[in-house]
Amino acid sequence: METQMPQMLTIGAFAKACRLSPKALRLYDELDLLRPARVDPGTGYRYYTPAQLERARLVAWLRRLGMPLARIREVCALAPADAAVEIRAYWAGVEAETAVRRDLAEFLVTHLSEAPRRDTTMLELRYHAHSDRGRVRPANQDTAYAGSRLLAVADGFGPAGAPASSAAVEALRFLDAEEVPPGDVLNVLEDAVRGATEAVRDAASGATDENGTTLTALLWTGSRLALVHIGDSRAYLLRDGALFRITHDHTVVQGLIDEGRLTPEEAAYHPQRSLLLKALGTTTPDLRLQDVTAGDRYLLCSDGLPTTLPDARIRTILTTAPTPAEATRALIAEANETGGPDNVSCVVADVVEGV
Repeated sequence: METQMPQMLTIGAFAKACRLSPKALRLYDELDLLRPARVDPGTGYRYYTPAQLERARLVAWLRRLGMPLARIREVCALAPADAAVEIRAYWAGVEAETAVRRDLAEFLVTHLSEAPRRDTTMLELRYHAHSDRGRVRPANQDTAYAGSRLLAVADGFGPAGAPASSAAVEALRFLDAEEVPPGDVLNVLEDAVRGATEAVRDAASGATDENGTTLTALLWTGSRLALVHIGDSRAYLLRDGALFRITHDHTVVQGLIDEGRLTPEEAAYHPQRSLLLKALGTTTPDLRLQDVTAGDRYLLCSDGLPTTLPDARIRTILTTAPTPAEATRALIAEANETGGPDNVSCVVADVVEGV
């Protein structure tokens, strides 16, 4: 019985059909991403079958998305439904990173093009910080700090969680005594976070797989706030009675929400709701700039607060408490009244016109 040989396409014809260059096809062959169906033993010329076009087009589309080759290899190995989930997760990450870069670009454009302000209104912060063990945990692994320029919350984990969170915040405290030029604030904050990372490693004796900390901090320049964030502690802004969360949780459940596989309501009861994807020192933290206006109220908190109080209740307390000190006390007291299952730390700061 005569065997029918599959139709073969030359590398040039295949490249034209799938919109990949012959150079790209040779690279993908070397990387074991898209092997040719046949290689001529004499000339080394590559041949492909029409059945390979679908995979080649998928590779081309993913490259146009900017997906790294290593991740493309993983996506191509998945079933279509699983590949779709992975692509959605990748793009959610791209959009989050783009939002951070967009904020920086907008700041730079404004900073470089705006005329000097004619008003002489001076803004300053009124602030208060408090950290509480809660009603269940045997020790407090949170650290909270508030000063005239620096606001910070860190939530440690592991046997050395308390020293880790304390070391992270302590490493940033020098920023509270130094005036930072608005145009250089992100660079200064980024450098300070590198120092905090080293301090956490020292505090954890290098065992950062078992020990570590989240970090959420705001640095005041006198006209803007710079935010650094990694982990699941949070920063909120109360402006004109509306509450906005200005950080993105780096957790397993938040990733599932971003991928559309979980609703926020389901996430509240997910067994892995506290499992972190990122912590200080594991990857680059989020950095962004925040414009401020007089009357703004900011809240930084460890996850012990939002896991016990819904955002609507947090907004009510922030709206009704007259001072930052009364707000922090009320938030922590109510979190403990619900059972206090975790350490809870709050920093509340008001932006006010200077006297």
